[in-house]
Amino acid sequence: SDLNVPLEYLDGNIAHISDPGRIVASVPTIRALAGAGAKVIVTAHLGRPDGKPDPKLSLAPVGAALGELLGQHVQVAGDVVGTDALARAEGLTDGDVLLLENIRFDPRETSKDDAQRLALAQELAELVSGPTGTGGAFVSDGFGVVHRKQASVYDVATLLPHYAGGLVAAEVEVLRVLTASTERPYAVVLGGSKVSDKLAVIESLATKADSLVIGGGMCFTFLA
Repeated sequence: SDLNVPLEYLDGNIAHISDPGRIVASVPTIRALAGAGAKVIVTAHLGRPDGKPDPKLSLAPVGAALGELLGQHVQVAGDVVGTDALARAEGLTDGDVLLLENIRFDPRETSKDDAQRLALAQELAELVSGPTGTGGAFVSDGFGVVHRKQASVYDVATLLPHYAGGLVAAEVEVLRVLTASTERPYAVVLGGSKVSDKLAVIESLATKADSLVIGGGMCFTFLA
């Protein structure tokens, strides 16, 4: 899931989640899986911890917020694929939800080395399928990261039966409509801060839309 939400800090301590929108968006798929009796293990990242644990980027407050929205207790592992994650995964019963600690605390998640990423993916797969490698499935519902070649996004899908979650399916349908739309007038409003990620989108939509409105942090690049 994409649970990379903004956190506000007060005197160095996490004050609160300033925009829980991504957590809210992740709930329907998780609820559907848990409600159907699945043992749900959620992987997600928060910020850029550079491959090592950072208390300020722990997913603990996200897990608490997710639990409130789901209306059930969400366990938060103290590590990614370590002893705590393994013990909690083995103890799950039908309908339980476990959130692993920030997946980017493990440097293999974003490694450029295919073997390193695959090794982490294998450990993630074992959390759901056990050492026998049977059972379990991967549901991709983190739309904000589906384009990244990372262990918990790409490599794990090579090891388990894999499916699109409800959020990813809905977003793909929206993109299909946007890129194939013939209705006029057609205006596009784009926000965000990483302009490099948006250039290809802008170039593609510029040939289809009547007008493009650039906002967010991107606007300063264009103004400059």
